[in-house]
Amino acid sequence: MGNSGSNESRELRTSMFDRLDQIEAKYEELTQALASPEIMTDSGKYQKTAKAHSEIAPVVERYREYKSVKQSIADSRALLESETDPDMRAYAQEELERSEQRLGDCEQELKVLLLPKDPNDDKNVVLEIRAGTGGDEATLFAAEIFRMYARYAETQRWRMEVLSTSESGVGGLKEVIAIIEGHGAYSRLKYESGVHRVQRVPATEQQGRVHTSAVTVAVLPEAEDVDIKIDPKDLKIDTFCSSGPGGQSVNTTYSAVRITHIPTNTVVSCQDEKSQIKNREKGMRVLRARLYEVEQQKQHEALAKERKAMVGSGDRSEKIRTYNFPQNRVTDHRIGLTIHQLTEVMDGKLQPFIDALITYYQAEKLKAEAVAIG
Repeated sequence: MGNSGSNESRELRTSMFDRLDQIEAKYEELTQALASPEIMTDSGKYQKTAKAHSEIAPVVERYREYKSVKQSIADSRALLESETDPDMRAYAQEELERSEQRLGDCEQELKVLLLPKDPNDDKNVVLEIRAGTGGDEATLFAAEIFRMYARYAETQRWRMEVLSTSESGVGGLKEVIAIIEGHGAYSRLKYESGVHRVQRVPATEQQGRVHTSAVTVAVLPEAEDVDIKIDPKDLKIDTFCSSGPGGQSVNTTYSAVRITHIPTNTVVSCQDEKSQIKNREKGMRVLRARLYEVEQQKQHEALAKERKAMVGSGDRSEKIRTYNFPQNRVTDHRIGLTIHQLTEVMDGKLQPFIDALITYYQAEKLKAEAVAIG
């Protein structure tokens, strides 16, 4: 049995390195193509070639490092066999151990780089945050969660634009929808979808009791026109006067827009801009993202069930992360990670969670791929 397993392992590694050789050959081909006068004078062709070149560059760089480290191991072993000087032998042994450690790391990194890429990873994000269980306290937490993502977007140098807000009477947010534009936005934020739970003593609480409230977060990849086609005949567009919290009139012109996609009964409202045209443009961006998500759910039923389970109904019990203010801790329940730096996390320092989630889900994909091949 053990021998059969090692044979399978050898076959997997051979298959992986054959694939890496092919990718490196393709990279060389693309490098030469980028320097050819024919492509340099055709901007469309040049952009397409440059994109393909940059997509495989990280794989090739790591593979070349792997081969270089392998050569260092061979050189160190040769030195150990031929050298009699104790200092030189100690140096060669040290180099050998360091190189062997790096070789293992390189191989693991290559496995991750060769995983099938999520086609949405480079897309912008439509971020939707809604207050769930907990009344006014939930709306206040929704506003804080929104600020947390806004601060994180700042650290990544992404651009955030609010598309739609619905405020509560206490200055919180019943709902907020925003677009986040920037390199790798979806790849880094996609695991934030789900129920975020807060445990703290609300300002209105006289007895000093800890209350639990919940907020739902949905992270959708923004759809391009090429991703989702919307027939204008399928849209019902209503205009109305926008209003502020408590029904207070913001303006008396019909600038607010409600778009209904009749086939799916998907409704999007947008009233943050004074211009009806701008509100309509923003509303269409949200509508496209939601319809794209529906389309993806049809294609990936298993993933759809997983996402539905993550976001749930906004009930306190369905949670991915808990923010406990009295204990100054944030816990991600999917990976069992707890950080006792709640203030920093709420200020947008989300990197430890985001990095840990990416690592966890990459490891899960590697396991799934190994099972599929086996």
